[in-house]
Amino acid sequence: MNKSIRSNKGFTLVEIMIVVVIIGLLAAMAIPAFQKVRASSQDKAVLNNMRQLGAAADQYFLEFGTASADLTSLVGSSAYIKALNTVANEAYPIVYSQGVTITVYSVASARTLTYAQ
Repeated sequence: MNKSIRSNKGFTLVEIMIVVVIIGLLAAMAIPAFQKVRASSQDKAVLNNMRQLGAAADQYFLEFGTASADLTSLVGSSAYIKALNTVANEAYPIVYSQGVTITVYSVASARTLTYAQ
């Protein structure tokens, strides 16, 4: 007798496709939420850098009695801020003037942030 033994321990193509569709729907809901949290985190990090630059500029104004300071006077190994880490390829201003708000352009190539001292 030639009986073929066939196992029924497997998934059908329809079951696998349903699982793939469900995973795709979950990913479609999760990705925009992740991007929103990422943008918010980048904005907070850039605002913190701007706050530190503003405080360093104020200290520089008080110590040297000037009304403007350049970025190289504020950031460096022997300056007020050791290092300025960029998080989203943002461009910080080169010159800081007393009483002028700090504006950072091109945060993640899409947003502009302003920090009023």
